[in-house]
Amino acid sequence: MSKYILVRPTEKTATTPSHAACCGGAEHTHAAPAALSQLAASSSDALGTQTPIRIMQMDCPTEEGLLRKKLGGMAGVSGMQFNLMQRVLTVTHEPDQLDAVLAAIKSLGFTPELASEAAPAIEPAKPWWPLALAGIAAIASEIAHWSGLPQWSIAALAIVAVLACGITTYKKGWIAIRNGNLNINALMSIAVTGALLIGQWPEAAMVMVLFTIAELIEAKSLDRARNAISGLMQLTPELATVQQLDGSWQEVAAKSVATQARVRIKPGERIALDGVIVSGQSSINQAPITGESLPVEKTIGDAVFAGTINESGSFEYTVTAAAGDSTLARIIHAVEAAQGARAPTQRFVDQFARVYTPIVFAIALAIAVVPPLFFGGDWLAWIYKALVLLVIACPCALVISTPVTIVSGLARAARQGILVKGGVYLEEGRKLAWLALDKTGTITHGKPVQTDFIVLGSHDEAAVHSLAVSLASRSDHPVSRAVALAAKDTAVQNVSDFAALAGRGTKGIINGQQYHLGNHRLVHDLGWCSPELETQLFALEQQGKTVILLANETGVMALFAVADTVKDSSRQAIAELHRLGVKTIMLTGDNAHTARAIADQVGIDEARGDLLPIDKLQVIEDKLASANGKVGMVGDGINDAPALARADIGFAMGAAGTGTAIETADVALMDDDLRKLPRFIRLSRQTHAILLQNIALALGIKIVFLVLTLTGNGTMWMAVFADVGASLLVVANGLRLLRG
Repeated sequence: MSKYILVRPTEKTATTPSHAACCGGAEHTHAAPAALSQLAASSSDALGTQTPIRIMQMDCPTEEGLLRKKLGGMAGVSGMQFNLMQRVLTVTHEPDQLDAVLAAIKSLGFTPELASEAAPAIEPAKPWWPLALAGIAAIASEIAHWSGLPQWSIAALAIVAVLACGITTYKKGWIAIRNGNLNINALMSIAVTGALLIGQWPEAAMVMVLFTIAELIEAKSLDRARNAISGLMQLTPELATVQQLDGSWQEVAAKSVATQARVRIKPGERIALDGVIVSGQSSINQAPITGESLPVEKTIGDAVFAGTINESGSFEYTVTAAAGDSTLARIIHAVEAAQGARAPTQRFVDQFARVYTPIVFAIALAIAVVPPLFFGGDWLAWIYKALVLLVIACPCALVISTPVTIVSGLARAARQGILVKGGVYLEEGRKLAWLALDKTGTITHGKPVQTDFIVLGSHDEAAVHSLAVSLASRSDHPVSRAVALAAKDTAVQNVSDFAALAGRGTKGIINGQQYHLGNHRLVHDLGWCSPELETQLFALEQQGKTVILLANETGVMALFAVADTVKDSSRQAIAELHRLGVKTIMLTGDNAHTARAIADQVGIDEARGDLLPIDKLQVIEDKLASANGKVGMVGDGINDAPALARADIGFAMGAAGTGTAIETADVALMDDDLRKLPRFIRLSRQTHAILLQNIALALGIKIVFLVLTLTGNGTMWMAVFADVGASLLVVANGLRLLRG
């Protein structure tokens, strides 16, 4: 497979900033995302120095909003890229401002770590007893209230509950208020404090306990999404059996093995590093890389990938990539980087959150003040309603639903051998109206094989075969090789005076007689054409086959037809695409007859032949101008690169082991199975449906409880369920994609 490098057009590389007041947005650079491993150290560009900083406390849009407001006001900072799922913030700053950036992050109560100096830290497990104590105290306060015990005992139990589990919330809330940010911690702190001040002791305690429990459950749910891809890295064993300089074999750490080292694999072992087999053969389960359900037979010269499983047989291979640069590592890095990019729905939600929270906060303030001042309402009753509304106000459920859903979709695709390079492509895939496909290596196997053998006259079939193979085996032309391979068990005779005839075929003397093996033009030159022969040739050529003929000194002895055969999976893929409403067009450099014949075999809607790379690009541009939807391009070679880059979504075929395709394609299909295309479209549609469901859930629940509050039926603990309960629902709904 040819490698290619895609350069995205200008309109596909624009930077699209997105900001949110409470739950933060992100800047999204719509180019092929750099792997996190490549961002491990600060790098400089025209805009300044880029430094990736790991912040373990930054795991939801609440923290992002704080950081964006704090760092966005610094003169030395020119840009920020947030990857909440990996807890990495990449700051673009002036070279001498790094210390100031780190100090600003610390002032928010966070612990920044330079990604180049520290591996991801494991947060220590928080003790469970404070939350248990808080829960017991809150329940006791509620019981004391209903039992008519003294007010001071109710208040004391409530304060114990709030202090036992709410100190962290108060700290975060104070930092947010001090920085002018109304996030969930600030709103919860205000609401609980207000409830205590107006004497709602049991309710204030229960609200803080419920909020803390819900936050804990939500964090665990997010960790599941966050680790969906990173868990793949655990598939690679830590040790590898490597040949030493003295010829002995020794187990060493896989990360220390250099390229060109020789590694031995036993039956049942996982492969630790990418490489090429140099001895032995086996059957290998490549599901972690390509998503293939069946093992693949491998022999000398075949590539093997880290993380795959050796099913049977043993072999030795030479390492072609270090542990950190294996195909599996590149997949993981690419998806991690894609997680930081904002999909269209996510950008919309971020912008919505920017105006939503201040509006709700203003409404809550008006509810607390206007009825008592102008309509004689009870101050405590209306303040309580305002506090309930504050708890409902934060749009965390709305904002967190989109990244969880997108990451789950990216992880699901990767497990199926589909590497999607950003949420935008995952979400836009559902809009594909046309798919353009290259022919050779994409729809077909890319290797010509003999399809027909017709003996003319009374010649002996075995003898004719032997003559043809004897001439074909001396040629390096793909068509001749196909004839030779088709009869590899046939005896090869000695050929003298062998000569290649440019553009026509070959000739040689066998057993004292002159023979020719060549194309239609050669037979014309020899004067052996006849109407009957022309009819046979025309019928075969109309089927997209290349015909060569064997002739002796008296006439044509046999016909051999060779064609690039269609993959069985291609027929199934095209049929599924049609069922999904996607039209298909084949673009190839082969002649129009071959193009139409292959298209008819597979069921493709349109076929264009005799195309140069610039012609393929023009076809894509024409479709972009006329199609009622998105246009995709599927290819695997350098001649497809312009069209791949111009299409709305470029699909690279057979990207396993090809670093260029993994790094540059919009979507990389890790093997050559076109059936992954309809899978991708169905996953895109499912992802979009879940995104809409989550938005409806998050907003719908809040609207219901808002109405309950304004009609006097809402309570503060109900508001907590409205907020954190909605968050849990949308996270759980988004995680459904992982189970597909």
